[in-house]
Amino acid sequence: MDLPYFEVDVPAHSSQRPGLEGVHVFTGRADSRSVAVQAAHEVYDAARAAAEAGLEIPHGRPDGWCACGYRPGWELDWTAAKAGRWRSPYSWLNSRPIDL
Repeated sequence: MDLPYFEVDVPAHSSQRPGLEGVHVFTGRADSRSVAVQAAHEVYDAARAAAEAGLEIPHGRPDGWCACGYRPGWELDWTAAKAGRWRSPYSWLNSRPIDL
């Protein structure tokens, strides 16, 4: 049986431009919210390490999790990450709280 797709929304802020904030969205397969957050954090850490070393960002995990890029100067607040089953590619556009 295939695992369900999850979305992990991680608040982010610019360390170079105070007041500039956003949300970094990750998606992939997981069997729980905590596993989804852990997978998102792993691929982010791998992307950051590769980018800082001047290497290509890794892709192709079997569970679908990957980071397509890395933005230097942006810090992610993993303690405030929210995870739930992925329902819509436009859910992050909704300014109201999302029931995950």
